Amino acid sequence: MRFRSIIGSAAVLLLLGVFALTAAAEPFLPMAAADPEASAPAASGDAHIVNIHVDDDRHWVITVYSAAMNSEFAVEVQRPADTSVPRPVLYLLSGGSGGKGPGSWDRQTHATDFLADKQVNVVQPIGGAASYYADWRSPDPRLGVVKWKTYLTEELPPLIDQALGANGRNAIAGVSMSGTSVLQLPIAKPGLYNAVAAYSGCAQIADPLGQAYVRLTVAYSAGDAANMYGPPGDPMWAANDPYLHAEALRGLDLYLSSGNGLPGPYDKSGGRGLVGAGPGALANQVLVGGIIEAATDQCTRTMAARLSDLDIPATVNLRPYGTHSWGYWDDELAASWPTLAHGLGL
Repeated sequence: MRFRSIIGSAAVLLLLGVFALTAAAEPFLPMAAADPEASAPAASGDAHIVNIHVDDDRHWVITVYSAAMNSEFAVEVQRPADTSVPRPVLYLLSGGSGGKGPGSWDRQTHATDFLADKQVNVVQPIGGAASYYADWRSPDPRLGVVKWKTYLTEELPPLIDQALGANGRNAIAGVSMSGTSVLQLPIAKPGLYNAVAAYSGCAQIADPLGQAYVRLTVAYSAGDAANMYGPPGDPMWAANDPYLHAEALRGLDLYLSSGNGLPGPYDKSGGRGLVGAGPGALANQVLVGGIIEAATDQCTRTMAARLSDLDIPATVNLRPYGTHSWGYWDDELAASWPTLAHGLGL
């Protein structure tokens, strides 16, 4: 089954999508163009930890060098209260902004407070705006060399496990753009993650409408998704489509959720998770965020049906309201915690 647009046609969705990407829920930060001479950078050794900055005994910022991208990235960490024995790791991915700026777990949710009494290491990789946390086939003139799949599945986990003394059990959760990525990464690296939570994502990137949304997300940061998986119809889109490869998710603890685009309790002035101020921010969230969430609702329903057809258990929460915004994702983290905790062995 392919996901259907509830607004009637691909042309209308594409037109609205240009504006959708400016939604207050997922603001992007301007980025400098990549150096064209750095299209194939020389790696400086293997991936390694450059620095660990200890804010306090619970909160660290780890700087990690990625050999795959020849770049350094910050990783924000919240340690469990009790570190007397090895603990599991929960990776939290942000949306299109890559966790930079106001659209992030730390800035818009109570995630770290909620997880503070849970015996888990909370790890937030920072960076990867508009990348879909994928390995791109070609360097991009704007985004540079993009190898986030390699970073998140091969480079970062062993470094985190060593630095934090983790026990080898991992879960991953993501919103919006990364609601797609968190379904792709366990397929790419079987056995790495034990549980997955995808909030307001779209698995069907090989579908023409799903692919159009990916292209628009990338284009907002002036990137070219043809450098990610190629032109429309290229086999790489299908090869990286979690809907088509859903069988590989069997055995994981899975949680999927979405609103339906209708205004809910946080879609008001001063609502929790509202990014920005004034009537423009609220209008963006209600109108544009509503359009986006209506689309992810259809994506989530279709992915849930696919899992059901394959007899793969999943917890699915389809809210009867809610726009594409952080207040609802804050709630979803708490609602998905029993699923994540089970996979983490907690």
